[in-house]
Amino acid sequence: MAKKWSELKATLPPEMIEGARRKTEAMLAVIELNELRKARRLTQEQLAERLGIRQSNVSKLERRADFLVSTLRDVVEAMGGELHVTARFSDAEYVLTQVARANGAAA
Repeated sequence: MAKKWSELKATLPPEMIEGARRKTEAMLAVIELNELRKARRLTQEQLAERLGIRQSNVSKLERRADFLVSTLRDVVEAMGGELHVTARFSDAEYVLTQVARANGAAA
C-alpha cells in the first residue's frame, strides 16, 4: 500500500526537507527576461527609457540567450531590483559580491 506524503515527510531529516524546499523555490524562480519585465509591469518602451536605449534594443535583449553580467545587472537595476550572483556546489553555496558594472568598475 502506498504511503501518504505526510507519513514519508515525517521520517525525513529536517535538512533534507529544507534542501528540497530551497530547490523548489529556485525552480519556481526561474523566469525569462521578458516575463520578468512583464511581472514588474513594464513595457519595452518604459524599460528602454530607463536604460537609455531604443525599444528595439530591449526586444533584442529579451531574445538573447547569453548576457554579460554587467548588462543583466543594468537591466535588473533599471527594473528597480538588485542582481545577486550565487555559485552553488553540492557542499556549499557562495554569493559573489564582486559583479562588474557596465563601466568596468567593481561593485
